[in-house]
Amino acid sequence: MAYSETASRIMDIAERLARQGGYNAFSFREIANEIGIKSASVHYHFPTKDALGEALAERYTDRFIGALGQPDDAAAEDILRRYITACGIALKEDKLMCLCGMFGAEIEHLPVPVAGKTKGFFQQSLAWLTKAYMAKGETEEQAKNSAARMISTVEGAMILARALDDLTLFDAATADLV
Repeated sequence: MAYSETASRIMDIAERLARQGGYNAFSFREIANEIGIKSASVHYHFPTKDALGEALAERYTDRFIGALGQPDDAAAEDILRRYITACGIALKEDKLMCLCGMFGAEIEHLPVPVAGKTKGFFQQSLAWLTKAYMAKGETEEQAKNSAARMISTVEGAMILARALDDLTLFDAATADLV
């Protein structure tokens, strides 16, 4: 979905804050202050925080899955490395966690629309990785299990590296996944 320049700036700020501290880490007032607009202007673009959170999770999912490309357009090992690399870049270069990983950790407390989009991220990631593992010759059931392990390990590696302030732990934890 295309957003206006102001709506995109609102989303960029909200996403950065949410990737640093979760759903409750951003407020309309804080976003408005950072941009230099009135809080009512944020409400104009996103009537509620639920609407903003839903838009954030949807945009993040679209960008993340889109950046991965097709799960069958290269050697299986290269395709699987894409997933790890995408998460590693977010952590190492952007110094941010996976948005949907942050939201996933607090899914029971998220508004239903935000929780639904967060669930969608993991469903799409699982489906993408399952196709990649099937290209490696695994059965569908094996591939789905391997995909679940990949997501769990990568998300956990991000948490560990951030919690201990040691980015090398991400590489160590994900080194043997491919």
